[in-house]
Amino acid sequence: MNLPPILVADEVASALASGGAVVALETTIVVHGLPAPVNLEVAAECEAAVRAAGAVPATIGVMGGRLVVGMTPSALEELADPRRHSAKLSARDLAAAVATGVDGATTVAGTICAAHHAGISVMATGGLGGVHRGANVTFDESADLTALSRTPVLVVASGVKSILDIGATLERLDSLGVPVAGYRTSRFPGFYRRDSGFELDWRLESPEVAATAFAAHRLWSQSGFLVANPIDEDRQLDARTHDDALAAALAHAQGVGASGKDVTPVILAEFARQTAGASVQVNRDLVVANAALGARIAVALASGGS
Repeated sequence: MNLPPILVADEVASALASGGAVVALETTIVVHGLPAPVNLEVAAECEAAVRAAGAVPATIGVMGGRLVVGMTPSALEELADPRRHSAKLSARDLAAAVATGVDGATTVAGTICAAHHAGISVMATGGLGGVHRGANVTFDESADLTALSRTPVLVVASGVKSILDIGATLERLDSLGVPVAGYRTSRFPGFYRRDSGFELDWRLESPEVAATAFAAHRLWSQSGFLVANPIDEDRQLDARTHDDALAAALAHAQGVGASGKDVTPVILAEFARQTAGASVQVNRDLVVANAALGARIAVALASGGS
């Protein structure tokens, strides 16, 4: 049986072979998370931020049944074309996507799975998936959590989106043995807001300390490591605007009967409408900032030889 190989871009392969810094980037935010043309602009900005910090970006997706680590801008534009109906691929979906020859955008879970297989230790994203509100009835929990619990990749994210049950998500990460540390904060970020209301046990003050903590963690654990990087204070969404939009978006999703993979896109689209696009700008700002921080941590990790 001849399975299509993982296609690792030459630049990424060269950096990995020489022990250089590489940062994995997901594609779900581009294909399913942000509206056009902002989605492709943000993708380009993330790659530029990674390069500016001295690392190589590796944007990951599936094209024609081939898992690509280090997509070109033109390939990413093709993947994001709505006429292609690119699938949303978690870690569990990669094998079927490859076998059936589909196009697909990788979630955090799918991205860290591919990144680890390729030898990449750091990934940057906007927000981690988590436990959904009402999960005690629906059992709706993102596969990002379990994937992170068994994949030794450091993920930089601005917490989890406030549409989720943040407290339950932190409890699950604790139970799964995934360290969560704030970057220059002792409070867990709420994605659109700097503070979700939950205290963190650990605070990291520099990329070098984050790299050292992750390198030590890998000596005795196979789980990932979450670095929670809050949005800048002057760029966060106004508290009243946030709370009103969140209530309206949750009610909208319930009203249209959204479920499964459709829940998050439906809520985020309505959230953006309720905030007149302000939430999209916050999303844009924080994901680029996370890419830059991820690159600085990757550089520190490579410099330490860990």
